[in-house]
Amino acid sequence: MNSVNSCPQHADIHSRLVKNAEILRPGYAVNGFLPEPDPLTEFPEQSPYHCLDQIGRDLPSLLCDQNFRHYANNLEIPKWQGSASIDELPSLRLYYLRLGFLASAYINQVNAPACHALPANICIPLVHACQLLQRPPILSYDGYALYNWRRFQKQHPIELGNIDTIQNFVHLYDEHWFILIHVEIEAIAADILAAISSIYRMLLDHSNSCIDSQLAQIAEAVERQVHVLKRIPEHMNPELYFKTFRPYIRFFERVVYQGVRHQAMDFRGETGAQSSIMPLLVAFLKIPHQSSILTRHLFDMRQYMPARHRLLIEQIEVMPSVRLPEYRDSFNSILDQIVEFRTVHMSWAHDYIHKHVKDPRGTGGTPYLQWLDQLLKETEAYKL
Repeated sequence: MNSVNSCPQHADIHSRLVKNAEILRPGYAVNGFLPEPDPLTEFPEQSPYHCLDQIGRDLPSLLCDQNFRHYANNLEIPKWQGSASIDELPSLRLYYLRLGFLASAYINQVNAPACHALPANICIPLVHACQLLQRPPILSYDGYALYNWRRFQKQHPIELGNIDTIQNFVHLYDEHWFILIHVEIEAIAADILAAISSIYRMLLDHSNSCIDSQLAQIAEAVERQVHVLKRIPEHMNPELYFKTFRPYIRFFERVVYQGVRHQAMDFRGETGAQSSIMPLLVAFLKIPHQSSILTRHLFDMRQYMPARHRLLIEQIEVMPSVRLPEYRDSFNSILDQIVEFRTVHMSWAHDYIHKHVKDPRGTGGTPYLQWLDQLLKETEAYKL
């Protein structure tokens, strides 16, 4: 196995990363890309932000009323007065979640006239919070899934049957299920991150005795993620998904953020492409996806990920390759499972979106079918 110091470039990488490598943070091996500890579910009663919890709980009912935008225009939303410190981060994430849902509800209200202006009382506090989180001012995968769950029994795993959402757009369990499927998939990623962290340590210590077993652990974890993804139809009706809650997670197109900027702006909506799992695996395995407008869309999704996740992917990208003959079976097994995951994903995209629209675009704004097919073929072709 080539050591991390086998060339000057890797020697520089070693000296730069060993001091404070994001992959060595212990929290990733506990909850994966989900917050650790579990997300804050509500603000204390004495908090100035407690009013946002009630607005969030009422939102599915409020959206059934054609006067919702008038109501939202008159809300007095307290601006975030804290920081993005470790101690305040759980509260800031909940604040962003509540405002992100409210903003997407306002712009994308179903059965209401098209809207291209977000009122200042919503967008000014939202923009401020998102600046602190180093992310665009729109609800993304992190607010919709990563921070949007709670456990019924805290001592039990983060898995379907023991988790529920904090916030929703509609009064349908289908939306809960859609979000929670992603939450369990993210929880399983803890085993992927733990294995990559172990391999990272082995490379730093110039030891490769257990790399093959760690690669096998990654393959097994992705296989479990595939199993969870296949459960989507158990509680999610394609027509209800397409007509009721999918519209709320669409991209923003030519939206003016009043009180912030006069020029209309575009932002990508919530999409699984903003999950850090597959980009991390692509970076770790060094899968060579051909540069195209589609891969540039994918790279652009990174800015919608939490800042720490972006940093982690960048650090994984400069790790030495483990695509070596001695790891052939375990390496190929990971690729097989990624192909299976993408195949299932493409199947659900066809059933839940493509059948319902002539010129489909994903909620992030991408031509997803062509994009998924390209990634599938290039992953398959990379096998040893």
